[in-house]
Formats: sequence, C-alpha cells, structure tokens
Amino acid sequence: MIDVLLNHTCTPIDEAVFVALLENSVASTYVDYERALRTSEISFNDLVRLARHGEIPYTLFFAPLSAVEAQIMTKTDKLLNGLNKDTFSVNSRDKVSLRDIELIVKDLLRKQELLKMHDTTLTKNRIVGLLAKSGESVAADAATLMGALGLTHESIRSARNKSVALTHLIACLESNQVLVSQSVQHFMPQRLTGVKFSGMTIKDAKVPYIFLAGGDPGDYQEPDGRRIFTLTLMSVLIARKIFAPVTYDGSSIGSTVKHEYDVVGEMLMPASALWDVSLASLEEIKAAADVFKVTPSAMTVRAMRLERLGAGTAVAHLEKLKGEYEHRQKSQARTPSPVNGVRKYAGRELVTRMLHALDDKRISPRDFCRAVCLNRIGPSQINDLRSALR
Repeated sequence: MIDVLLNHTCTPIDEAVFVALLENSVASTYVDYERALRTSEISFNDLVRLARHGEIPYTLFFAPLSAVEAQIMTKTDKLLNGLNKDTFSVNSRDKVSLRDIELIVKDLLRKQELLKMHDTTLTKNRIVGLLAKSGESVAADAATLMGALGLTHESIRSARNKSVALTHLIACLESNQVLVSQSVQHFMPQRLTGVKFSGMTIKDAKVPYIFLAGGDPGDYQEPDGRRIFTLTLMSVLIARKIFAPVTYDGSSIGSTVKHEYDVVGEMLMPASALWDVSLASLEEIKAAADVFKVTPSAMTVRAMRLERLGAGTAVAHLEKLKGEYEHRQKSQARTPSPVNGVRKYAGRELVTRMLHALDDKRISPRDFCRAVCLNRIGPSQINDLRSALR
C-alpha cells in the first residue's frame, strides 16, 4: 500500500493501482513517482500533480484494481486505434514504450480529428494502402509510390542540398494529404529526452500523420540525410498500411533487412543510376551520398546490398564514418521562433488548412491557438504564423 498524506491524515491506496495508472504515462518519469514507490507514501498535492501530468482523473487512484485495469484497457484501445502497438524495427533492437510518445500520439490524433471536422474538401487518401500488395519487384513498388507522390529521382538529386531535398519530399507528401510533423523540443506536448526512435506513422483514411523524430545521435549520421531516409521509409509504410513507431539502424548490414527498406533504397538510390557511379573508395561513396541526398552510411549499405561492396569493406567504411561523426565539430542547436516551432511541429499542411477554417470562422482564434498551436502563440501572432508559411 501507499499512504496518501493530507493535513496530518493518511489514506492508503493500492500500490498496484498506483503503478498501473502511472507506469504507462509520462508521469512515471517524475521524481515524485519514484519517491512514492521507495517510501510507500506521497502527499495528496503530489499525487494530484502526477495525475495531471499523466492526464489521469485522480479519483481513479482510490478505485478497485479491476476497475482501473478496465479503464486502462479502454484508454489503450482508443489510443492504439491509430497506431500499432509494436514498433516497426529495421535492423534495430530498440523498442519504443508507449508512455514515451503517448502525449504526442494523442495530440496528433486530435489534430487529425480537428482537421476532418473543419475541412470538407478532404478526400480518401490514395497513398494509404497503395502498396498493400507487393508489385512485381522492388523497383516496381518504388516507381508506383513515386508516381503517386509526384516525386522524381531528378527532383531529389537536383536539390541544392539535403535540407532542400527534405523540404521537397515533405511537400510531395503533404500535397497528397499526408501530414508531416517534425520534432521540435518545447513546442510538443512531451519531451523526447532519451527516447531512441526515428518517428512514427499514425493511421487515418484521409489524413495519415507522419511524425519525424529529431534523430538518434547514436546512429552517427548527419541529420538531414537521415531524415530523408526516415521520411521516405515512413511514406513506404503508409503505402503498405503499416502504422507504428519506427526505429532503424541505418548503418546495419544485417540480413534481416525488410522489403520496405529495399523500396526506400530504390527510391533514393536506384540501382540503374548507381551502375555508372564509382563506389570503390569511401571518398567516392561520400560524393555519391551528396549527389543522391542520403548519408554516406546509407550509401555504403546500399552498395553492399547491390553487391558493389563486400561485407568486410562495408563494415570498415561504416566504422570509419562512425569515428568521423563522433569527432565532428558539434553545432549548437538553436531554439526556433514560436511561429516556426509551431509550423514545424504541427506541419505546414495542417496549419494552412486550419487557417482556412479560421478565415471561414469555423474555428475561433483562441481555439486555433489552443488546438493547432498548443498555446505556444497567441491570437495576436496568427498573422506572423501566416507569414512563416510563405
């Protein structure tokens, strides 16, 4: 039992109830939770504070365990209606706990419902399930998806740099009603400190969401090239009707690589385009990675998959790339302006469509700032947000 203390009185609650309610929420990361388990007591004010952080009615702590378990099951079923429970992993042993991303999932699900409520122009999404049945080959699947997205190999390779290529890829997805949210600390409902995953796809028949995480520094790959690969992978997952958190080790050469990974390889580094590219040295691989807008690690793995490199050479290259990345000069991350942080996390397409709803008076300025912007900006800054979209 855990004693709840209030005004010199003590009310016991079932420790199993306490753990069941908080263990699968962000509140389990707070010091008050660990202290309560260690000392078997907690103040009523601290209990209410933990409940608020975990979005749990505090009265549930005084309910029977059977009732609590039923409530948890209902909540989980509703939440996972838009997300498969298991993590989709490509060459990675990392798994994502639901509590690590729960508040972000909830917020993006709310945003999907908000948009469908206020935008009558939305149609059934033609990317969802496009590759539910595999085509004749990996190349055929890649061509089908790229054609549907309006994406070409040339448009990626001709981009001035990887950041521009990433922006172009996002634009292709969003023009097909695939919403894209990017991780921005302090602009999301939940911090991702210590969470190792690449992103997630969230189910919807009209506006599926892709959440693009900030990247795992342990992967030793430069951010924009990694995000391009991750975003392309998640577009393939949506086309395959796979909705789940995604983790992958972009520098693995293991034999467990999935079909989806090879489709991404063909989309970004098509075999036909690589035949005339020399990949004999690491410097040539780096140069090719710049041309194809991927990381050198991804190009190394792709070259090995196409039997352009032996496994031993690939491993040596990947180890050297890892060492170089570890010793790179680290740049200081800057906090974006409020309007840019909102635009990046909520996604340009969602913000643009909801601004139309605001202009048509289908939503109030205050509700717009609350639901779309999480109150990171106020009504007086909405015009600044419009300018940030141009």
